[in-house]
Amino acid sequence: MKKLGYILLAFSLSFTACSTENDIVNFTFLQLNDVYEIAPLEGGKVGGMARVEKLHQDLLIENPNTFMFMAGDFLNPSLLGTLKYKGERIKGKQMIEVMNAMKFDLVAFGNHEFDLKENELQQRLNESNFQWIATNPIHKLNDSITQRFAVIKDSIRHEIPKTVSFKVKNNAGKEIEIGFFSATINSTPKEYVAYGDFYESAKYAYANLKTKSDIVFGLTHLTIEQDEMIANMFPKVPLIMGGHEHVNMSVPVGNAKITKADANAKTVYVHRISYNTKTKETVINSELVPITKETGIDKNVDKIVQKWNVLLDEKIKEILPNPDEVIFTAEIPLDGRDTPVRSKQTNLGLLITKAMAYSFNNEVDCAIVNGGSIRIDDQLQGDITGVDIFRVLPFGGEVLKVELKGSLLKKVLNYGRLKAGKGAYLQRYNASYDKVTKKWTVNNKPIIAAKIYTVAFSDYLLRGFDIPFLTSENKDVIIVYENKETDVAKDIRKAIILYLKNR
Repeated sequence: MKKLGYILLAFSLSFTACSTENDIVNFTFLQLNDVYEIAPLEGGKVGGMARVEKLHQDLLIENPNTFMFMAGDFLNPSLLGTLKYKGERIKGKQMIEVMNAMKFDLVAFGNHEFDLKENELQQRLNESNFQWIATNPIHKLNDSITQRFAVIKDSIRHEIPKTVSFKVKNNAGKEIEIGFFSATINSTPKEYVAYGDFYESAKYAYANLKTKSDIVFGLTHLTIEQDEMIANMFPKVPLIMGGHEHVNMSVPVGNAKITKADANAKTVYVHRISYNTKTKETVINSELVPITKETGIDKNVDKIVQKWNVLLDEKIKEILPNPDEVIFTAEIPLDGRDTPVRSKQTNLGLLITKAMAYSFNNEVDCAIVNGGSIRIDDQLQGDITGVDIFRVLPFGGEVLKVELKGSLLKKVLNYGRLKAGKGAYLQRYNASYDKVTKKWTVNNKPIIAAKIYTVAFSDYLLRGFDIPFLTSENKDVIIVYENKETDVAKDIRKAIILYLKNR
């Protein structure tokens, strides 16, 4: 009798365990954000979309309920995007082709998607086969008419929704619905985009989702502070997958967390999630996964990457014979992210301007380049190749040696200082501003208004695009050195490469 009792107890426990297991729905999220380059970086050591796809395939084998997400910023900037293909700038076309092959499940807008012209963005949308989400960005036709962004296929508009839901089923047939909202930072103003209030838009989207979804997640492209606002507003959202900062982080907010991977798929986040249909509890195990040679590659995606790389190599080799040669190893990351280079002196800006001075054997008083010329929006670290330098300054241009009076030099420097946050902010070498005395110095000495200074400028600045009064037509600007084809200063990127090789 006692033995029978043990058997019944064991059966009861077994049944309970079986019942509990049947109530659990397991699924996996693969999160990327801020990916501009399809090929590996740092001399092939990190990143690469073919490697990400290999991980994606491995996760699908582990759990067929695997979803892959992009938390914004992928159509721009990129070195490839600046090149022409079949008579048109590529502008993210390569990324769409790769992401189509990878079968992304959901993609949010980042601010850099709106770097593209209206017609360019529409072309990329039309080429995409994956699902987009746009909770707050709206397509602005004119001052009074707006409509949702749409993917147009065979002349039919498929509007991009504010919210997206997926159904997930376990082996026992239990099904849940998971919902998503997005939010995009308003940091790239364009006439054809109305961002609205991301906070209010997210509130509306969440209210709509929570009535029909078992769990709601965020896929955002905001600053971490803005993400924390969202997380505090929606304490029942267990995970916000975000982008924008470019450095990995996992930030707890109450019982939830915000995660961001490193830019350019140097790392990705893998979230293994379990949802209990009885208790309504969600358990999330998040892992930051480095993307390296050890990850392996997906051959189909790699073929697409190599196709685009052939075009890139052909174009670069017109200027640089060995673009993949490692020319420098950066122990400290060189900061080329948009916000810093447009608002403060960075170590990458200093390196560029030092190289500009070096191209004239340092026979200049200082060197200046506009922050907006630096288009990488990333940090360079580890092994740096010639390709990386082209990524930093994809449009190239000459370095010019110019003579001008101290009074005009101060005017130029002040103009750049007051343009903090814009492309006209100036990165400098040997020119400093003292916030206490409110004076500029060159070579640690106050600028003398009547003195003639010799300055290395990027030729872009001498066209008056960023600083209207700084042009070669200005009688106070004297170009004392016009470059010849054989001169290293003919291309600012070659000047940087030579400088780094000789450090």
